[in-house]
Amino acid sequence: MTHRISGLSRRTRTAAATGLSALALLSSPAVLPAAHADPHASAPAGRTAPPSRPVTAAEADTAARLDAIRDAPRLAEDFFRRLPKGGDLHNHLSGAVSTEYLVELAAEDGLCVDTSTMTAVAPPCGEGTRPAADARTDRAFHDALVRAWSMQDFPADGNGHDHFFDTFGKFGEVTWRHRGKLLAEVADDVAAQNQFYLETMVTPASDGAKQLAAEVGWDPDLARLHEKLTAGGKLDRLVAEARKESDDADTEFRTAARCDTGSPRPACRLPVRWISQVSRGSSPERVFTQMALGMRLAERDPRFVAVNLVQPEDSESALRDYSLQMRMLRYLRGVYPGAHVTLHAGELWPGLVKPADLAFHIKEAVDVARADRIGHGVDLLHEDDWQRTARTMAVRETAVEVPFTSNAQILGVRGADHPFETYRAYGVPIVLATDDPGVSRIDISHEYRYAADTYGLSYPELKDLARASLEYAFLPGASLWRGNPTRDGYRPAADCRGTELGTARPGADCRRLLDASPKAAAQWKQERAFHHFESKFRAHS
Repeated sequence: MTHRISGLSRRTRTAAATGLSALALLSSPAVLPAAHADPHASAPAGRTAPPSRPVTAAEADTAARLDAIRDAPRLAEDFFRRLPKGGDLHNHLSGAVSTEYLVELAAEDGLCVDTSTMTAVAPPCGEGTRPAADARTDRAFHDALVRAWSMQDFPADGNGHDHFFDTFGKFGEVTWRHRGKLLAEVADDVAAQNQFYLETMVTPASDGAKQLAAEVGWDPDLARLHEKLTAGGKLDRLVAEARKESDDADTEFRTAARCDTGSPRPACRLPVRWISQVSRGSSPERVFTQMALGMRLAERDPRFVAVNLVQPEDSESALRDYSLQMRMLRYLRGVYPGAHVTLHAGELWPGLVKPADLAFHIKEAVDVARADRIGHGVDLLHEDDWQRTARTMAVRETAVEVPFTSNAQILGVRGADHPFETYRAYGVPIVLATDDPGVSRIDISHEYRYAADTYGLSYPELKDLARASLEYAFLPGASLWRGNPTRDGYRPAADCRGTELGTARPGADCRRLLDASPKAAAQWKQERAFHHFESKFRAHS
């Protein structure tokens, strides 16, 4: 959701930082062809259908089990919950935590609720407000808050786009206060979903960036503007502010998750990285300042890995400044080549914007900003020369992050209208994601089940989608897989060739790779989980 490097290869750009676990954070085979033909295109030149891949006996048994229980709701729910599902790479922290937890936090903090708008406000509670704590005893008030702060019970014929984005302003007074507590809840949920990594979005040093941007002002000469930001150590002081903010969140997280006790929560074991949000609807100078801050952070603090533009892509200012913002990123990538960029691009649909605005957003994110990943990418087939863009993404391994539920809730796009199968047919890496699972009232298991049911995906296809979500993560270190796994299949790197994947005793060369690479270590952990998961279903075959 949008509340919202140059030409070096993905692997070359990966930072050399070593493993930060959880908040240590805070201080083979190719994809099987889709079951349905691409409904939008008829094999234009350059299109590459995903190759078939060999299936192991264990995968075949697990696939048979999935086919047998697809129409049994409880069994299917259990299957998808237990399925190892890689990492969540498109996740907004404030929108990821459960709405019920936000209501409870509002009560704990003594916040008030404006009863005309259901917006959390600071105390004292004056006329037209009531204490958020009333939700503890007044069930109707509690349920009204949940509906206002999420998509719960939202009518199918309502304006999902506006309601979705409006929720963030309603609970914003709650979320800015407790980044560490929010992360503890979200990381617990990710671990419970059998995922092994999380990248989540926050806005670092938001007030400081706003003040610095106002002080510096706008200059269309981007190099000169960057010099003004860095002069006298101004940007470095902002980086220090953001790092202190993260240190405080780290402390709150470790306390909430009991990481330093004898009974740590699962969140403590989950590797997590921050992605810096940039408010695309702001003034050009503020957008540029947030970009520079996020990219400088990504090079100086291993907890941060990338920047992303957030807020509605269809807003007037976001549409007006879109190409300018892509040029900003192109310039800053030259200054900060170690920072990653993942962009909400193409979160648009006919009727939401004018046809001219549908024609180029993904293309410019790929060609101008040189994004490592694209978020949503829903309007692909409405863009000019979209086939060339898809082929470019496939060659560069520019993954697309797909959150099916938020695409349906915000844009009304689902099923055959979604370009999911087109991306797969062109060999573009795909990773499934949640976006804002708290607002959407879903989890990642729901998204995998939706993909399986809607597009007829088999178990091996789901398995490779999970692998992709770690392969295209911004975890540092070398991959467990060699080459382009989306195109060529998930084949072990030379150091681990000949070693049974996921075994407790990898060979010496493979062990050295796993010890040196947080990415390979997470991938190996998932392979062990696949081995365990598949073994459970051998007995049912």
